[in-house]
Amino acid sequence: MAERFERHKQPWTADELSLLRTLAAKGKGLKEIAKALKRSEESAKDRARADGIAIARKR
Repeated sequence: MAERFERHKQPWTADELSLLRTLAAKGKGLKEIAKALKRSEESAKDRARADGIAIARKR
């Protein structure tokens, strides 16, 4: 069985932060943002909260 590479506590790059802000401003949901950043939803949510970025809630 092939081993899966997982990212653990990788530092955020300026490009990732910029993309996070851009996608959040466009009203994208957490799932979409996390997929675009190739990070977990939890990681994206925590970083957005730390930077004071509001993420739209999709229903």
